[in-house]
Amino acid sequence: MRLENKIAIVTGGARGIGKAISELFAQEGASVIIWDLLPEGEETAKNIVNNGGVAEFVKISVTDKKTIEEAAERIRSKYGKIDILINNAGITKDRTLHKMSEEEWDAVIDVNLKGVFLCTQVVSKYMKEAGYGRIVSAASNVGLRGNFGQTNYSATKAGVIAMSKTWTMELGKYGITANALAPGFTLTEMTEQIPKEHIDGIKSQIPLRKAATPKDIAYGYLYLASDEASYVSGICLTIDGGISR
Repeated sequence: MRLENKIAIVTGGARGIGKAISELFAQEGASVIIWDLLPEGEETAKNIVNNGGVAEFVKISVTDKKTIEEAAERIRSKYGKIDILINNAGITKDRTLHKMSEEEWDAVIDVNLKGVFLCTQVVSKYMKEAGYGRIVSAASNVGLRGNFGQTNYSATKAGVIAMSKTWTMELGKYGITANALAPGFTLTEMTEQIPKEHIDGIKSQIPLRKAATPKDIAYGYLYLASDEASYVSGICLTIDGGISR
């Protein structure tokens, strides 16, 4: 298995893309620790265990450094190491430029950018000690090309790409790779609220004429987290059906 004996943290792993990552990583042999605020994380972890995998759920905010430090230390104490960090947790609060409030700006920056920074700052210390690590952070194709009504969200995702490139330079000598992954339009619980005609319009603009599934995206994370990608660092892997060509 591609992640045998690896210890992986997946933030935002309760549902959607994060859930698909957690399930796939467990299937590939990793012990998965889900960090999320959503109670569905408990069920996701339980289902993984029931299917023969190793997983646990920790209710945690990625914006609370003290809690992150305590949770990471517990993982190291229990498993002896942390091999993989998937920074997947994120939120949206969409609004056009002149209608966006400071609160909406701050909330998205806090989770999507500061949260990635804090988790990586804490967890990478354990990776440095071990001389090994895989850090993969959720960007988005809107971080590459922008998107109407998403000033805050697109700014955070562009920032994640830039941070990953910086960490490549700072952490590479410790055997740690740092990459970003930019999904395109993906069918998750969040997109269930979008009218069908709008979804059809989005699909018509994608060269492959279909939306991604969470598992389509999870396979990209699997590659970047595996030893097969040991010489891949500082990239943003775009998985969006070709729309950002």
